[in-house]
Amino acid sequence: MIYNFKNGGLDFSNSNVYLMGILNVTPDSFSDGGSFVDIDKALFHVEEMIRDGASIIDVGGESTRPFISPTSQNEELDRVIPVIEKINKNFQTIISIDTYKSAVAREAVKNGAEIINDITGFVDDDMIKVASEYKTACIVMHMKGDPSNMQEAPVYDDILGEISSFLNSQVAKLKYNGIHNIIIDVGFGFGKSLEDNYFLLKNLTFFKRMNLPILTGVSRKSMIGKLLDVPPKERDVSTVVLNAIAALNGSSILRIHNVKENNNLLKILKKYLEIS
Repeated sequence: MIYNFKNGGLDFSNSNVYLMGILNVTPDSFSDGGSFVDIDKALFHVEEMIRDGASIIDVGGESTRPFISPTSQNEELDRVIPVIEKINKNFQTIISIDTYKSAVAREAVKNGAEIINDITGFVDDDMIKVASEYKTACIVMHMKGDPSNMQEAPVYDDILGEISSFLNSQVAKLKYNGIHNIIIDVGFGFGKSLEDNYFLLKNLTFFKRMNLPILTGVSRKSMIGKLLDVPPKERDVSTVVLNAIAALNGSSILRIHNVKENNNLLKILKKYLEIS
């Protein structure tokens, strides 16, 4: 299973694990808000992430941390399009747009993005139309509720069943519309309790039955902060620990802030798995 892009392919037919570097061009993201709103700083960070081992750069222009208000479409466009244009012009990398707005996705894809990372899981038919029209790869994520209410005491009767049912349904819609380069994401921290998050991490292999690449996004999240009582920028070591578990449990893409440390993890895991 190889997903091809203009600057190379991602081979999911073996145990390869790829790194997706996070580029938040927002003033209010939970971890690095305001750090990369300046385009020169953003591009320097992109160069650094690619050098450190990122295969994908995920550009986001709206914070989706719990209880936050939405960003307007025009504001999001103003944030992400200039930096996507520059990344596309200056670097040979795979660009992902992190958005749930179809108009933002359309403009991002026109300017060089090849993956749509939709936290709402492509429930908007217009988003599916964009992906189908431009033949993009799609990341389908599960979220219970929306960012404004998703962490108001989420409850599941059967969390594995509910998430897999949603993902299977959305994947079927995408395939019906001719989209086959699909990646799934269980949505750590999006409408999940602390216990839910660790249960999903422990049972990530359950989702391998879908025969699709699994993306894991736990970087610096509250499932670390609530447990250890540390601020976001002190969660990188713990992120590496969680990502090691995720990779061993079948994750093919790790979405992360600190690329260098997670690339070191992949080198160690590769050696570990080589030993018979």
